[in-house]
Amino acid sequence: MKDFNVKGVGVALVTPFDKQGNVNFIGLEKLINHVIDGGVDYLVCLGTTSEYPTLTERERIAIKEFIIETNNNRVPIVLGMGGNNTTELINHITKMDYHGISAVLSVSPYYNKPSQKGLAEHFRLVASSCPLPVIIYNVPGRTGGNISAETTLKLAEECPNIVAIKEASGNMTQCMEILRQKPKGFELLSGEDALTLPLMSMGAKGVISVTANAMPKQVSEMVNLASKDNCKKATLIHNQLLPLTNALFEEGNPSGVKSALEVLGICQNNVRLPLSKISKTLHNKIQSLIKEIN
Repeated sequence: MKDFNVKGVGVALVTPFDKQGNVNFIGLEKLINHVIDGGVDYLVCLGTTSEYPTLTERERIAIKEFIIETNNNRVPIVLGMGGNNTTELINHITKMDYHGISAVLSVSPYYNKPSQKGLAEHFRLVASSCPLPVIIYNVPGRTGGNISAETTLKLAEECPNIVAIKEASGNMTQCMEILRQKPKGFELLSGEDALTLPLMSMGAKGVISVTANAMPKQVSEMVNLASKDNCKKATLIHNQLLPLTNALFEEGNPSGVKSALEVLGICQNNVRLPLSKISKTLHNKIQSLIKEIN
């Protein structure tokens, strides 16, 4: 199994689309170079922010291969691989070509609303089937179910290649319980940009970020400062970014961050249904906030 350092900033890459709704690989190349030049530690390919459910299997393969090629071994790549049909997911995991991939991010099963027992059994199978380090992803607001601290800690103890959890529950008590009891070698990552600094002050080791698509330098600097216990300077950046971060999620993700990327000249703010573009009012607000930061 490859070693993978989960610490720092991972960026959950968007998938740029052109006006016709096709994948815009020119925009994707610009985005990859933008975030790597901005200092992020790793790329997250085909996560929620990529609009994964609206992509065809052919598009997913093409995007994965393009990211690997464009990255050219500059930073590690984490591949999103999740689903609510465990058997189908395990089959997908065992057949995947992991060339150029350093780790896997696997979201909690959605819609089915499994019990904690079902979640534990699901992730045990994911871990035992995957040849790479696994980051589990808890995002109850999207999946309809929460991975409890007890279940997370049990998986961390039992499965050596489950190396971290991306926590996007917003439940600080739950996060603190994981951080208090986690075994050595297992880390908690923020799954919500606005909570990155508060969680790092309690022991989290970084973030898988949406905001870093647009502001990689600032997010990376904040996380780097926080990792060195320089919370005073990190707080200045956190407070500078917070209005923008809140605005990016105001009318849905990734619609908001794609609007920011359009302002920055990286790609257009096109999304696929059932998502829609943000309002003109919010777009103008995001534009003003970016000007203030830059």
